[in-house]
Amino acid sequence: MPPLSPVCYDASMPIKHIIVGTAGHIDHGKTSLVKALTGIDTDRLKEEKERGISIELGFANLALSEDLSLGIVDVPGHERFVKTMLAGVGGIDLVILVIGADEGVMPQTREHLHICELLQVQQGLVALTKVDLVEPDWLEMVRADLSGFLAGTFLEGAPVIPVSSVSGQGVPELRAALCELAETVEPKRHDGIFRLPIDRVFTIKGFGTVITGTLWSGTVKVGDEVIVLPQELRSRVRRLHVHGKTVEQAWAGQRTAVNLPGLEVEQLDRGNLLAFPGALKPTMALDVSLALLKDAPRALRNRARVRFHLGTSEVLARAVVLDREELNPGEEAFAHLRLEASTTALAGDRYVIRSYSPAVTIGGGSILDPTPPVRRRPRAQLLEHLKVLRTGTSGQQVERLVLQAGVTPVSLDTLRASASLDETTLKGELKRLIEAGVAVPLGGKGELGYLHRTTYDRLAAEILSRLEEFHRKEPLKEGLSREELRSKLPQVGPTLFSRLLQGLVEERRIAIDREKVRHYLHRPTFSAEEQALKGRLEAVYRAAAFQPPDLGQALAQAKGTGQAAVTIFHRLADDGAIIKIKDDFYLHRDHYERAKGMLLDHFRLHATVTVPEFKDLLGVTRKFAIPLLEHFDSVKLTRRQGDERVPYA
Repeated sequence: MPPLSPVCYDASMPIKHIIVGTAGHIDHGKTSLVKALTGIDTDRLKEEKERGISIELGFANLALSEDLSLGIVDVPGHERFVKTMLAGVGGIDLVILVIGADEGVMPQTREHLHICELLQVQQGLVALTKVDLVEPDWLEMVRADLSGFLAGTFLEGAPVIPVSSVSGQGVPELRAALCELAETVEPKRHDGIFRLPIDRVFTIKGFGTVITGTLWSGTVKVGDEVIVLPQELRSRVRRLHVHGKTVEQAWAGQRTAVNLPGLEVEQLDRGNLLAFPGALKPTMALDVSLALLKDAPRALRNRARVRFHLGTSEVLARAVVLDREELNPGEEAFAHLRLEASTTALAGDRYVIRSYSPAVTIGGGSILDPTPPVRRRPRAQLLEHLKVLRTGTSGQQVERLVLQAGVTPVSLDTLRASASLDETTLKGELKRLIEAGVAVPLGGKGELGYLHRTTYDRLAAEILSRLEEFHRKEPLKEGLSREELRSKLPQVGPTLFSRLLQGLVEERRIAIDREKVRHYLHRPTFSAEEQALKGRLEAVYRAAAFQPPDLGQALAQAKGTGQAAVTIFHRLADDGAIIKIKDDFYLHRDHYERAKGMLLDHFRLHATVTVPEFKDLLGVTRKFAIPLLEHFDSVKLTRRQGDERVPYA
């Protein structure tokens, strides 16, 4: 890659950017063909020049017209470098399957075609290279053989163009065919989540660390804050490079180089992902659909160790087939992948698996749930869940993801990462679910997340059940304090708890008075005898002034016995008739307010008050003066300063 150019290039739309990948066996002329098409030699390493084979990924660009640009990824064809080939083809839109006319279909031709099919590459063509080395009869025989080889694949009926990179024969026809195909390719989504799988990391003198990759979705601008996953290393885009020119913004579908200040080359590697902070999160497990190739060498045994390839990354994993003990060649099933290292994925991403040893491509599929819950659900429920994610309507998928979130409200960002839907469809389906009452928004417009109605109703029913249980045990008490009620639902966060209470109040199913929560129909009533005891208890505290009795003494004076009398005492406190100072020390509210007033009057004439002064002021002993002063400290009426108190403010 040349140094980052100071020349500014306008890469804004409507230029259509398409990524083309080569595929094919070693020494069938992929790199020579790219050079013939673009004039760019993608072999840049000394070892590649000396050995005459591609070892690393190579890149070139080809402007087919003013509004159509191709980025070409040239992959190595040797069987030892299939891992590298996989890192290059993850984001391609169409493929050039390169087959040497002198040899025809070879082992890596087959494996590369399998990989393209597993990744669901939709379009491509065949370049039949080295035609200058064979006789016309041989060429026709190879072409006939190709028809059978391509039958049933996405390349069946695709253009097969004889080419010579030496003489230039067929190169114009190949370029024209590429142009025709590229015009029909649907461009990558610019409104999606920004994702740039890293396939190369290096340093440029004067600029620092640079990463390159194919921008899968979204856009990125100079100055954007970015994060490298799964390491979660933060940086800011200093410069952007697209097809040899400096740009201010890069778009999905472009081969992009990003200058990342503050990061060292040693911290990054092929397989990492560049994204925006908070948009994605690493995972150690994936729920997927998994199909084994028809010509896989053997069945895949349950919990077998495999090589998992996603984007530019390779991670070792255990494949847990969910409905059988082994997956036979040609079969497909739902599976759970337990990864040995973190990766980052979105629903709908395609992946490839290769056997652990020998490393051979055996299958692949689609990511259904990129962040499955840690607690596994019953097998039948999980299979039904995955079936909906794979074949359900967009509305069913969104509802399923909201339901799966359980008591943790699911955010719009999480839904973006978990649903294989575009932004407009996702928001439309979410709106429909809310209007139908299936999804419950938290916050004014769901900014705090969404809860499924069944989860909401279950939690609301649990709150009502807790209140009914409390009222049965304590029929004379007004209600349960908010905090005590919340402590009985430890799985519910404070935001959700407040939303549940608000909803139940609006539905007139509960009432809240002075932070006490009660069932809406609950009305504590006293018999005439209980009402009389309540009056006698209040009279005891009113008569005691600033030196009240403890609970036992107060009940004795009021002639109250048993648990019912204690409940009436607490109801007196709940109603605010008496104020708790400390433990068994309660003051009648009139005397409490009088003590506050006397203290404030004292402060109008004096800067401080001591315990002896406060004791004399109220005419009480230290037993009552000290707890009352400490209470006034706690409610921020006073503040202790050595042996004195001063006004808090």
